[in-house]
Parts: sequence; C-alpha cells; structure tokens
Amino acid sequence: MRRCFVIGFALAALCGATTLAYARPPTVMSSPGYDRRLQESRSQLGSSPTVTEPASAPVVKPKRTKKKQPN
Repeated sequence: MRRCFVIGFALAALCGATTLAYARPPTVMSSPGYDRRLQESRSQLGSSPTVTEPASAPVVKPKRTKKKQPN
C-alpha cells in the first residue's frame, strides 16, 4: 500500500514538473508600447553614423628564461 502511494506521488510530481517546463513568463506577450519604443530606438541607431575601430592586437610579453649559474 505504501509503495503504491510513493509511486503515485512520484508520478504526480513528475507530471507537475513537466507542466512547469511549458510555462511562459508574461513578458512573452507582445506589447504595442514596447514595440513602438523598440522601433524608435532602432531608427535612431540606424540614422546615427557608427564608427567602429578595429580591435588592437594583444601585447605579447617576452618569455622568461632561466638565468644560468656561473661555473
């Protein structure tokens, strides 16, 4: 009897966990205000000239060498 109860509880927990995997946060819904602000910001970015400078090469440090002991 106890074993059936444990198995049933485990199945219920498993089913509950899988339904949570398909849950969506409320921000997934499209918002007209957000879409409008996003379009405005993208249009402002598109109209402004952007200058990108190439990345500078990393500075390579010289390798350390062991000092030779005098004989």
